Amino acid sequence: MPDNDNWLQRYEASHQGLMNPVVYWAAVPMIVVGTVGLLWYLPVPAEFFEISPLLNWGSAFLMATAIYYFVISVPLAIGMLPFLLGLAAIQVWLSESAWPQLGVATGLLVAGAVGLWLGRRGPGSLRGVLEDFQLMMIGPVWLLSVMYRRLRIPY
Repeated sequence: MPDNDNWLQRYEASHQGLMNPVVYWAAVPMIVVGTVGLLWYLPVPAEFFEISPLLNWGSAFLMATAIYYFVISVPLAIGMLPFLLGLAAIQVWLSESAWPQLGVATGLLVAGAVGLWLGRRGPGSLRGVLEDFQLMMIGPVWLLSVMYRRLRIPY
Protein backbone atom coordinates (compact mmCIF):
# COMPACT_ATOMS: atom_id res chain seq x y z
CA MET A 1 0.00 0.00 0.00
CA PRO A 2 1.46 3.41 -0.93
CA ASP A 3 2.40 5.70 1.94
CA ASN A 4 -0.27 8.27 1.09
CA ASP A 5 -3.02 5.64 1.21
CA ASN A 6 -1.72 4.39 4.56
CA TRP A 7 -1.84 7.86 6.16
CA LEU A 8 -5.20 8.74 4.63
CA GLN A 9 -6.82 5.43 5.62
CA ARG A 10 -5.43 5.72 9.15
CA TYR A 11 -6.84 9.23 9.44
CA GLU A 12 -10.22 8.22 8.01
CA ALA A 13 -10.49 5.20 10.30
CA SER A 14 -9.89 7.32 13.39
CA HIS A 15 -12.71 9.68 12.41
CA GLN A 16 -15.58 7.26 11.82
CA GLY A 17 -17.43 7.71 15.12
CA LEU A 18 -17.40 11.45 15.68
CA MET A 19 -20.11 12.59 18.10
CA ASN A 20 -20.38 16.08 16.61
CA PRO A 21 -18.70 16.26 13.19
CA VAL A 22 -19.70 19.89 12.51
CA VAL A 23 -17.91 21.14 15.63
CA TYR A 24 -15.00 18.82 14.93
CA TRP A 25 -14.45 20.01 11.37
CA ALA A 26 -14.69 23.64 12.46
CA ALA A 27 -12.00 22.93 15.07
CA VAL A 28 -9.48 21.36 12.68
CA PRO A 29 -8.68 24.61 10.80
CA MET A 30 -8.42 26.45 14.12
CA ILE A 31 -5.78 23.99 15.28
CA VAL A 32 -3.79 24.33 12.05
CA VAL A 33 -3.94 28.14 11.95
CA GLY A 34 -3.18 28.39 15.67
CA THR A 35 -0.20 26.04 15.49
CA VAL A 36 1.29 27.79 12.46
CA GLY A 37 0.65 31.12 14.21
CA LEU A 38 2.58 30.04 17.30
CA LEU A 39 5.46 28.85 15.14
CA TRP A 40 5.32 32.12 13.17
CA TYR A 41 5.57 34.10 16.41
CA LEU A 42 8.68 32.34 17.76
CA PRO A 43 11.91 34.37 17.61
CA VAL A 44 14.22 33.49 14.73
CA PRO A 45 17.98 33.74 14.25
CA ALA A 46 19.23 36.84 12.41
CA GLU A 47 20.37 34.59 9.55
CA PHE A 48 16.74 33.77 8.79
CA PHE A 49 15.89 37.45 8.33
CA GLU A 50 18.97 37.93 6.12
CA ILE A 51 17.63 35.24 3.77
CA SER A 52 14.09 36.62 3.73
CA PRO A 53 11.95 38.73 6.05
CA LEU A 54 9.23 36.06 5.65
CA LEU A 55 11.47 33.18 6.74
CA ASN A 56 10.56 32.07 10.25
CA TRP A 57 9.65 28.84 12.04
CA GLY A 58 6.05 28.97 10.78
CA SER A 59 6.99 29.50 7.14
CA ALA A 60 9.68 26.81 7.46
CA PHE A 61 7.02 24.45 8.83
CA LEU A 62 4.74 25.22 5.87
CA MET A 63 7.60 24.62 3.42
CA ALA A 64 8.43 21.30 5.09
CA THR A 65 4.74 20.39 4.94
CA ALA A 66 4.63 21.18 1.21
CA ILE A 67 7.69 19.01 0.62
CA TYR A 68 6.10 16.17 2.59
CA TYR A 69 2.90 16.49 0.55
CA PHE A 70 4.95 16.23 -2.66
CA VAL A 71 6.68 13.13 -1.30
CA ILE A 72 3.41 11.32 -0.59
CA SER A 73 1.48 12.50 -3.68
CA VAL A 74 2.20 15.11 -6.36
CA PRO A 75 -1.48 15.66 -7.31
CA LEU A 76 -2.48 16.11 -3.65
CA ALA A 77 0.48 18.46 -3.08
CA ILE A 78 -0.52 20.63 -6.02
CA GLY A 79 -4.06 20.76 -4.67
CA MET A 80 -2.78 21.73 -1.21
CA LEU A 81 -0.60 24.63 -2.39
CA PRO A 82 -3.47 27.19 -2.26
CA PHE A 83 -4.26 26.06 1.30
CA LEU A 84 -0.63 26.43 2.41
CA LEU A 85 -0.27 29.81 0.69
CA GLY A 86 -3.52 30.91 2.34
CA LEU A 87 -2.16 29.89 5.75
CA ALA A 88 0.97 31.94 5.09
CA ALA A 89 -1.11 34.93 3.94
CA ILE A 90 -3.21 34.77 7.12
CA GLN A 91 -0.07 34.75 9.25
CA VAL A 92 1.52 37.65 7.35
CA TRP A 93 -1.68 39.65 7.72
CA LEU A 94 -1.94 38.80 11.40
CA SER A 95 1.69 39.72 12.11
CA GLU A 96 1.15 43.13 10.49
CA SER A 97 -2.27 43.81 12.04
CA ALA A 98 -3.10 45.39 15.38
CA TRP A 99 -4.26 42.01 16.71
CA PRO A 100 -1.83 40.34 19.13
CA GLN A 101 -0.48 37.43 17.09
CA LEU A 102 0.42 35.35 20.13
CA GLY A 103 -3.00 35.86 21.71
CA VAL A 104 -4.89 35.02 18.52
CA ALA A 105 -2.78 31.92 17.85
CA THR A 106 -3.13 30.69 21.43
CA GLY A 107 -6.86 31.38 21.43
CA LEU A 108 -7.34 29.47 18.18
CA LEU A 109 -5.29 26.56 19.47
CA VAL A 110 -7.24 26.35 22.73
CA ALA A 111 -10.62 26.77 21.01
CA GLY A 112 -9.62 24.16 18.43
CA ALA A 113 -8.55 21.68 21.13
CA VAL A 114 -11.87 22.15 22.94
CA GLY A 115 -13.69 21.72 19.62
CA LEU A 116 -11.80 18.51 18.88
CA TRP A 117 -12.74 17.15 22.30
CA LEU A 118 -16.41 18.17 21.93
CA GLY A 119 -16.52 16.59 18.48
CA ARG A 120 -15.10 13.33 19.82
CA ARG A 121 -16.79 13.13 23.25
CA GLY A 122 -16.94 9.63 24.55
CA PRO A 123 -14.57 6.82 25.43
CA GLY A 124 -11.05 7.48 24.22
CA SER A 125 -11.78 11.08 23.27
CA LEU A 126 -8.61 12.45 24.88
CA ARG A 127 -6.49 9.88 23.05
CA GLY A 128 -8.26 10.84 19.81
CA VAL A 129 -7.56 14.55 20.38
CA LEU A 130 -3.87 13.81 20.95
CA GLU A 131 -3.79 11.74 17.75
CA ASP A 132 -5.46 14.61 15.91
CA PHE A 133 -2.62 16.90 16.94
CA GLN A 134 -0.14 14.31 15.70
CA LEU A 135 -1.90 14.04 12.34
CA MET A 136 -2.94 17.71 12.10
CA MET A 137 -1.48 18.32 8.65
CA ILE A 138 -2.93 15.06 7.27
CA GLY A 139 -6.51 16.28 7.92
CA PRO A 140 -6.54 18.89 5.14
CA VAL A 141 -4.98 16.40 2.68
CA TRP A 142 -7.58 13.82 3.66
CA LEU A 143 -10.38 16.29 2.88
CA LEU A 144 -8.77 16.99 -0.49
CA SER A 145 -8.44 13.25 -1.16
CA VAL A 146 -12.18 12.83 -0.51
CA MET A 147 -12.90 15.56 -3.06
CA TYR A 148 -10.46 13.98 -5.53
CA ARG A 149 -12.20 10.61 -5.15
CA ARG A 150 -15.61 12.16 -5.79
CA LEU A 151 -14.26 13.95 -8.86
CA ARG A 152 -12.39 10.80 -9.94
CA ILE A 153 -9.04 12.56 -9.93
CA PRO A 154 -6.25 10.03 -9.39
CA TYR A 155 -3.77 10.73 -6.64
